[in-house]
Amino acid sequence: FYDLVTLRSIKMANEAPSSSSSVPIAEVEEDLLLYGSESGWVEARTHCDHLDSLSSDLTHIPTPDTPCNRCHYPDENWLCLGCKDVLCSRFVNKHMLEHHLERNHCLALSYSDLSVWCFSCEAYLDAQVILPLRPVYETAYILKFGEAPPHRTVEYLHLGGNQAESSA
Repeated sequence: FYDLVTLRSIKMANEAPSSSSSVPIAEVEEDLLLYGSESGWVEARTHCDHLDSLSSDLTHIPTPDTPCNRCHYPDENWLCLGCKDVLCSRFVNKHMLEHHLERNHCLALSYSDLSVWCFSCEAYLDAQVILPLRPVYETAYILKFGEAPPHRTVEYLHLGGNQAESSA
């Protein structure tokens, strides 16, 4: 297993006219692809069966600088999309995770990066594509950055074998 810098060096050496590297170029490219798959990129889901647990009013939410309701930690906090409690992440004191386990509220928005997580699906959700999540995403974005979020356009979205037309 090579690190990314080594792999790029080998690939550049293999592409040079007088290369004497003993590592085949196909192996380097395969390792680069495998290395890239470990980069932490996650594709958010475009469907979730737990949206019925959303609060009825997600346009009035606490500000992104709200500390954790339990330990008052100021960063890495999440907004429960069921009851609008603000609690810290699993990387701090795990209060949002505990909240999910105690109250079975499964949807939460990260104030750090405005991602939405479903604890029941164990997956990130695309808040710009899933219509019931769009208002809370837009409100949180405005509160965090002071302007409306840029919208991406989704012409055709492939969902479980069905074509669904949508625009953002």
